[in-house]
Amino acid sequence: MFHKKKRILREEKMKIVNQNWRNFSGKIFQEPITEIVEKAIVRELSEGYKLKVCVGSDSQAYKSHIEYATAVVVLREGKGGFMFMKNLKGTKQIGIKERMLKEVTMSVEVAYAICNILDKHNVSLEVHADINTDAKFQSNVALKDAMGYILGMGFEFKAKPHAFASSSCADKVV
Repeated sequence: MFHKKKRILREEKMKIVNQNWRNFSGKIFQEPITEIVEKAIVRELSEGYKLKVCVGSDSQAYKSHIEYATAVVVLREGKGGFMFMKNLKGTKQIGIKERMLKEVTMSVEVAYAICNILDKHNVSLEVHADINTDAKFQSNVALKDAMGYILGMGFEFKAKPHAFASSSCADKVV
């Protein structure tokens, strides 16, 4: 019980600003990501596109806080794509490993929320981690844990340099 209360208090400190989902053009959605993704998938499939969805998160540490962003990228095979994104602002300064795993947790939570919709429409899913596979980089300290978590949840895992949903898309809006 104590650990549950401690986790809830820590999460409350992290969620000072938790914006709604929006697209890259700035349109804000009031619906949950499950409805947003399902509408987009149905629309794009009716247009004849073969789709893949990639989910990734990124963060930026500042002196007073950490900003996070999660991106859900819908790829149209051979025809580009689009994304939905959401930001979160945390006040607590944390270490690099904990921050990388917070990013992964955010991505896994979104992937888990939308996976049944994607399965229903036969759309593949990847979870991207903004973690470098090269041990020379600080983020590498979280690679094994992140990979185990994502693969353990049954998702396809991608790390840098193949993790564009986190290292390019979410990175642009953090």
